[in-house]
Amino acid sequence: MPVARPFALVFTLALASLLGACSVLKPQGDAEAAAARGEPPAEGPPRYDIEVEAPRELRALVADNLDLARFRTVPAEEGLSDEELDRLVAAAPQQAQALLRTEGYFNARVEATREPAAAEGKLPRVVLRVEPGPRTTIASVDVDVQGDLAQRAEAGDPRAARLRERVQKDWGLRPGDPFTQGDWSGAKGTALATLHAEGYPAADWRETQARVRSLEQQADLIARADSGPRFQLGPVRIEGADRYGEDAIRNLADFEPGEVYTQRRLLEYQDRLRLSGLYEGASVTLDTDPAQAAAAPVSVRVREQRLQNATLGLGYSSDTGPRFTLEHMHRQPFGLNWTARNNFEIGNQRKLWEFDLRSYPKPRLWQNLVAGNVEQLKVNDEDRFSTRLRLGRSQDRNRLERQYYVEAQHSRVDSPLGRTEAQAVTGNADFTWRRVDNRLLPTQGYALILQSALGYARGSSEAESGPLGRLYTRMLYFRPFGDGWNARLRLDLGQVFAREAVGVPDPLLFRAGGEESVRGYDYRGLGPEVDGVVTSGRSLLTASAEVAHPISRRLPALWGAAFIDAGNAAERFSDLRPAVGVGVGLRYRSPVGPLNLDLAYGVDDRRFRLHVTAGVAF
Repeated sequence: MPVARPFALVFTLALASLLGACSVLKPQGDAEAAAARGEPPAEGPPRYDIEVEAPRELRALVADNLDLARFRTVPAEEGLSDEELDRLVAAAPQQAQALLRTEGYFNARVEATREPAAAEGKLPRVVLRVEPGPRTTIASVDVDVQGDLAQRAEAGDPRAARLRERVQKDWGLRPGDPFTQGDWSGAKGTALATLHAEGYPAADWRETQARVRSLEQQADLIARADSGPRFQLGPVRIEGADRYGEDAIRNLADFEPGEVYTQRRLLEYQDRLRLSGLYEGASVTLDTDPAQAAAAPVSVRVREQRLQNATLGLGYSSDTGPRFTLEHMHRQPFGLNWTARNNFEIGNQRKLWEFDLRSYPKPRLWQNLVAGNVEQLKVNDEDRFSTRLRLGRSQDRNRLERQYYVEAQHSRVDSPLGRTEAQAVTGNADFTWRRVDNRLLPTQGYALILQSALGYARGSSEAESGPLGRLYTRMLYFRPFGDGWNARLRLDLGQVFAREAVGVPDPLLFRAGGEESVRGYDYRGLGPEVDGVVTSGRSLLTASAEVAHPISRRLPALWGAAFIDAGNAAERFSDLRPAVGVGVGLRYRSPVGPLNLDLAYGVDDRRFRLHVTAGVAF
């Protein structure tokens, strides 16, 4: 008995209903006439109960998809008489058998009877007794891709050979597996999606058959696709570019005409457009006309952002307390093809002005940048004033982000130990590698941040001047496991290389404690101590392990978490004594990023602390 198309379920059900109607059920009442016209039946109180005697995994399939279920709430005055109900009961076995065939039961026996109410106040029952019989399993699978892809693979093209092998390897049905219509349709859909995403968007099935031998309860699957031509990227056609011109859009493309199309490449292009700050929305599509496969046009539609916008905010950080913020963005200051962002933050513990000027994207995604800040930070009986100016270039390729820049820094720290001042000029190279399933809400993959600096520092009168080097890395690892569980691992390492007597600006040194460090301790509350006062150190090591799981299926965006953090900062790694924090928390996975609320216990301090964080730090 062949089952050859993904919509066989719909066809089979329709055919069974039609046959049943022709033989025993002629539309006589208003309700059935409305159903014949495709109108939903009227609703009223239930007229009968439906009971299905079948294995548990099949009960809902049968009970919820019969005409009996659709007409259960149709009142008698709408035209569904007792005689017509009897006809529905008579048609139910055929419908149930068609449903069971979609789950691989091709020899099912079904009986339907109508029983009177068992007692006063009870509803009459329609009882379906189902004997599904043995389930059909897959005996053989023949999956192949023909056409242009096969010709390229056989001619020695390694990329084509890998793709052809991948389609066959990733086929979701194997000999011995149960045969179901859903799995059969899903396997075909996945195979086509792979071809469409990897250069063959016109691919389609040349032949698909599920040859079911019902007496033997076995199925032979045949699926042969025609890849169609391999598509190469052609000219970029732009709509919606007005104020900011087309150059930025073309420079963000990061591909040249003639390169092989992949879905990932266009999705990354679309993401870059949205993250550039110039566009409120962006859509990138490929013309999939096979006649243009050699140079398929890429259509880009954008909605430009306003020339300027300002955002006022009130917030709270467990590290620095409440704050008022003002952010202003100008996307074409003085008529230049640059963006200018200014951010002001005023709080009890932190006052900050930071600015960032970036050119529109240039070829190969490079941007020139001028950035800096002025900050005053008061925490743990310490008052730090610092300034920074940065000049350089940056490039963001979705998976790899890098910056090369020269930076000048100055800092002044007042603490119970007195005042220290230092300046430094450094050349810097920063890199961020990402291989995650989602940049905002990662659950699988890894990220690596590496910061390096080499320069010269000049200290105050008590400190010496001299060369310095600095390395810092953060490693993040995300992995799902078990039934809905997710793990997150983090490791931070840092080291400043300079003679002990050289004065190094405090922002280049290290502290630990607080959110995204060692929870359960104050922000910047961990580091080497001098006369009982915590100071900044030249070595850093912190680590974190966390597991999280959705709290309920009704609230999939709200997760519960448990974690353990450990680490510290010190003058040298041999002096480092890790502090430990443990706790539990809530994770709200909002569309703009995660919001975390953690209750942590500092084992060394023997105190509980609440930490609030937003976003992922990479």
